[in-house]
Amino acid sequence: MRTGVYPGTFDPITRGHMDIIRRGAKLVDRLVIGVTTNPSKSPMFALGERMEMVRREVAGIGAEVEVVSFDSLLMAFAEREGATIIVRGLRAVADFEYEFQMAGMNQQLNDRVDTVFLMADVSLQPIASRLVKEIALYGGDIAKFVSPAVAADVARRVEQIGRKGA
Repeated sequence: MRTGVYPGTFDPITRGHMDIIRRGAKLVDRLVIGVTTNPSKSPMFALGERMEMVRREVAGIGAEVEVVSFDSLLMAFAEREGATIIVRGLRAVADFEYEFQMAGMNQQLNDRVDTVFLMADVSLQPIASRLVKEIALYGGDIAKFVSPAVAADVARRVEQIGRKGA
């Protein structure tokens, strides 16, 4: 069985993430979505909340997709899951430079796992979780960027923390 891992913070999960998940699931028999923490990011949602959000969003895909949390090196996680492929989405040249460097470092750590890059759908390329959160915090409409359920989750969180500029 061919297993792939798609890692990310998914804070929140966007339509761009879902595009990569749907297409990545077609490349492998089993796709493990690795929800992780990133010390350089300040998440809007706790790990458990993000995991539940991702599980809800991928429930209708139909392929074998699992949602697992991890707090380790990506290559250690990939090995633990039996993955031979890391799936990464690319939006722009800036993404490529960062992802190319990460793929090279990951290959040095474990050359039995390959990184596969999928270009985001053209209509979804500008979407970034960081920007979705910023738009929401300033009262903007994020409906184009996330599912209705995620938009409701974000709206509730913004209400809890207080909207900027209000």
